[in-house]
Amino acid sequence: MATPTRRLEKFRSAIHEFPRVVSTTQKLLRAAQLLDIPVFATTQLRDKLGETCPELGLDAPDGIQTKAHVDKSAFSMFVPELKKAFYELGEEKREVVVVGIESHICVTQTTLDLLREGHKVYVIADAVSSCNAQEVPVALARLRAEGAVVTTSESFLYECMGDAGIKEFKGVAGIVKEFNKATRENLEALSRPGQPKENDQNVVPSEYAA
Repeated sequence: MATPTRRLEKFRSAIHEFPRVVSTTQKLLRAAQLLDIPVFATTQLRDKLGETCPELGLDAPDGIQTKAHVDKSAFSMFVPELKKAFYELGEEKREVVVVGIESHICVTQTTLDLLREGHKVYVIADAVSSCNAQEVPVALARLRAEGAVVTTSESFLYECMGDAGIKEFKGVAGIVKEFNKATRENLEALSRPGQPKENDQNVVPSEYAA
């Protein structure tokens, strides 16, 4: 199992329900630590669009340590540097969890690349979004049709554990309980992406716009 993640600080005000996507990603990253799931991350044109948002604590001294944290210009995360680190875990086909932004661009192209390599890909519906909220359901429908598993963070975590008898269960269940209210609110907000809030700015950073 591996978890690629992508969050860019400069998109904070542009992405539909950005704080909710961050919240779900925090939950998944904490559970990944307990379940010993390797984490991979990318930034997109870091010098223009900024670092991964600090709330995730990626590669901080007391935070989540990634197997690779790569800057790129390609929209897919599966660039040569990250791909090299990914296959250093082994050549076997893997189950991969994809979260991040934007659903219809980087999430889609990363997922398609992983599917082409023969991996099973989970796209976490409450951990992806786009500047244009209406893009999200279209992207998720396409990825489901292409063979990805589109699911929720809680469903994925329980599928990943599989059995309440494993030693990690109590810790992961505690994280799920801690995020219970946030998960409910995040799903409610992100499952209706065609109805952005009035205060959603939906302005794409100029460095990223065509």
